[in-house]
Amino acid sequence: MLQHIRECTVAEARRATDDTAWDMSLAELKAFISLLYVRGAYCGKNIDIESFWSEEWGNTFFISTMSRNRFREIMRFLRFDRKETRRCRLTTDKFALMAEVWQRFTQNCTACYRPGPDITVDDQLFPTKARCRFTQYMPNKPDKFGIKYWLAADVDTKYMLNGFPYLGKDDSRPATQCLGESVVLKLVEPFIGKGRNVTTDNFFTSIPLANKLLHKKTSMAGTINKNKRGLPPSVQGRGELFSTKVLKSDKITLTVYQCKPRRNVTILSTQHQHVAISTDNKRKPETVTYYNRTKPGVDVLDQMACQ
Repeated sequence: MLQHIRECTVAEARRATDDTAWDMSLAELKAFISLLYVRGAYCGKNIDIESFWSEEWGNTFFISTMSRNRFREIMRFLRFDRKETRRCRLTTDKFALMAEVWQRFTQNCTACYRPGPDITVDDQLFPTKARCRFTQYMPNKPDKFGIKYWLAADVDTKYMLNGFPYLGKDDSRPATQCLGESVVLKLVEPFIGKGRNVTTDNFFTSIPLANKLLHKKTSMAGTINKNKRGLPPSVQGRGELFSTKVLKSDKITLTVYQCKPRRNVTILSTQHQHVAISTDNKRKPETVTYYNRTKPGVDVLDQMACQ
């Protein structure tokens, strides 16, 4: 992956400067990446990177690793694809500028790590100022504008297991399959068939998805909208505060928990065939406790990536 980035960067530098002698070694590329890591470790996101080479206030690690002019030069020419073939690739792949590097990265994530029993799936918005056709506006996210990714993460370690960007309408997706279902099946495909559980939110959770995962020896737990097709009308009503209603159909368990006077939570699970109720004041059902414990995997991954 680093070799590919090096070759693309060298090709861009030679094209832009007409200097056929311009070169960069892998060691130099790694040193450049290390400086970016150190900048993040020093909380330098909002600090002018030029100041790290200041004689009075600078950082000795930056000064001893690479000159400021060389860092500027690599930053200027850094590329992740070949410009001469870009136009052709963009006709079939909207993500062509990063596709090869991202695919190799996710292949490494999938091949080099064995997840625990719980996987969580969610979306993540990576902020960007780049202009592209698939930039998203998400008002509920801190950065508002960026590229949305669908990610699968290990619950225990928050390690990213798989992911891909949302590029708009996908013509390869079957017309009978909703977007959330398609995303989950694609993300967890390398890890199914081994008794793991997938935790999702109400965008992804559905009865057809739960059944498809069960056929692949994988359970699921997630919040579900009360107006989703296949749910009984009884889930719409309100109950006594901190009361729990459990409905069951075959191997699917539906828990309706009245967490607030005017709001209840509905959890669909194929992981829990019997739902225990806690003995504290809030009398939380086991499915709600399990969901709260396993859902934040991607959220914590998002926080770690933004630091």
